[in-house]
Amino acid sequence: MASEAKMQGQELKRRIRPGEALSAMKILLRDKEDTAQVFRIVEALAGNSYYRHFRRFAGSEGGRRILACRSNLLDRLRDRERLARCPKGSLGQQYLAFVYGEGLSAEGLVEASEEGGVRSFIDPDVALFRNRIRDSHDLYHVVTGYGRDGLGEICVLTFGNAQFHNHGIGFLLLLGLLKSRREHPGLPVLGPMIEAWRRGRAAKNFPEIQWEELLDRPLEEVRASLSLAPALRYRRAEPESKRIEVEFQVRRELAMQRQRDLEPA
Repeated sequence: MASEAKMQGQELKRRIRPGEALSAMKILLRDKEDTAQVFRIVEALAGNSYYRHFRRFAGSEGGRRILACRSNLLDRLRDRERLARCPKGSLGQQYLAFVYGEGLSAEGLVEASEEGGVRSFIDPDVALFRNRIRDSHDLYHVVTGYGRDGLGEICVLTFGNAQFHNHGIGFLLLLGLLKSRREHPGLPVLGPMIEAWRRGRAAKNFPEIQWEELLDRPLEEVRASLSLAPALRYRRAEPESKRIEVEFQVRRELAMQRQRDLEPA
């Protein structure tokens, strides 16, 4: 047991690499849809955070159950036929509608993390823990009620960081707050962020949740079981944030079309 704990510590303890994070930040500022850069920043600034949170996870009742059953969350989330059989209004049905509606896939996060240089782990328990955090990101969106608009992404990351702090995510949140205030001064951001933090602190610890067992349950019942308070401040700001998001996507598509037009036939 001592040698196993030592190996887990060696795998998860690492130095902070600010230069790598700054390089990724410059790319992300040019294209906020480049998810690989998000993973690069988080990995570069994670330090020992994964080690601390893995120890908490492995020592919890929920974490021990997950490690014992070895359930692969990614396999469940990419089985669209199974998700389509989930009852109407259930977590699984709402998750499927979310990923389809946003043009996403469970595999997309895996591809982005690999492109972002996220390391693989030798220890199977550590790997399972890290992969579940990655694979459950869009489930967090559905359960917390935060959309994929800019403010929604900031809030879901704030919620997660309230539960398992990572310096890289904290850096991204500060960057997002400053950028939003500069570019959209009329959009309230700090209030919804504070609300998201408080929701995260009050809710049950998401990494310890066996999401596979909740996919068939009504979404509102799942939210109540996780002690999730309503996101009232985000809801008030959501229409304006989504309008900004639509305008951004239109500009992005036009820029991409101009780039394609300049390419030789």
